[in-house]
Amino acid sequence: MIPIPSGVRVWLATGHTDMRKGFDGLALLVQERLSRDPHSGHLFVFRGRRGDLIKVLWWDGQGLCLFCKRLERGRFLWPSPADGAVTITPAQLGYLLEGIDWRMPQKTWRPSAAG
Repeated sequence: MIPIPSGVRVWLATGHTDMRKGFDGLALLVQERLSRDPHSGHLFVFRGRRGDLIKVLWWDGQGLCLFCKRLERGRFLWPSPADGAVTITPAQLGYLLEGIDWRMPQKTWRPSAAG
């Protein structure tokens, strides 16, 4: 898991991205499509057309880091392109990386009645 410092935001680039892009190409997308600074320390997440591959771009203070994950089965759930730039919490990013629906994860317990 990426060690996410407190106060860092996670941005999803809606739509699909050409997964052949590397550091510079994704940093340019952050600037142009998301209107953000790729050197801000925030995480920027991109998904490929098939939906089974994501890349995360992150400036750690010394340089750009590029993380990649491919699901062997299933797809990463992604907002529609009409949603524009979407920000999620680091906890939601954890769900996303596991292939879980980050928009509405289900609790496995129910609160018991007080009494």
